[in-house]
This record gives sequence, structure tokens and C-alpha cells, in this order.
Amino acid sequence: MAQRKRYVFVCVNRRPDGTPKGSCAAQGSEELLLQLKARLKEKKLAELEVRACNASCLDACWVGPCIAVEPDNYFYGHVQLTDIPEIIEAWENGTRVERLVLSESDYVMPKELKRLEEELARAKGRP
Repeated sequence: MAQRKRYVFVCVNRRPDGTPKGSCAAQGSEELLLQLKARLKEKKLAELEVRACNASCLDACWVGPCIAVEPDNYFYGHVQLTDIPEIIEAWENGTRVERLVLSESDYVMPKELKRLEEELARAKGRP
């Protein structure tokens, strides 16, 4: 196996339906990963340039589907199938798709979601 220049981790975590913060899988990340892998292979980038891997929760469910990009140290959020060509083109050019890059504030769960999560936990008897 050759070491790639970049590894991308697509969250495919699935939470039960009705979970307030949702999950990336419920927002289409499984198909996103499949299409990303296929497109990278088609463009001949999978062997040496970019390896797409599945990941469990990346702790930003509310902005999912999420992709962590390493060693570049940034996350994409709200990624859709239609974004894949633009993302791959950016990697080919050594850039990134700025409109999809998460900001510092995106990593903080919105207060309303946090409140709903806490209420759900209390209803299930958890502190």
C-alpha cells in the first residue's frame, strides 16, 4: 500500500431516528462515501493522492454530512453528492472548497439542539 498525500474521513455514523442532532448517515453520508471513492478511483487519484475512508462520529452531526481532511486539518460540512466534483477538483489543485469548510463556531452544538438532547436523555432516565 502506498501512503497517500491526503486521507479523508467521511462520517457514516447513524443514530436512531428522531435524535435531535441527527447523524451523518441519516443525511446521506453512506452514499456520499461510495460516490467519493468511485470518483477518486475514476480520476486515478485513489492510489497515491487521496484515500477516502469511513469514520464514526466526528462530533459535528448538526452540520453533516462531515468530512475530515488530513493532514490538511480541516472539516467539510453540509456536503452533498453534487459537491463531489468541486471537492475533488480542489484537491487536484491543492486548494479547498471554502464554502464547505467548517468554521470554529460550527463545531459548537447549537443551544437548542443541546437542550433537546438533554431533555431526551432525562426522559430516558439518564442524567
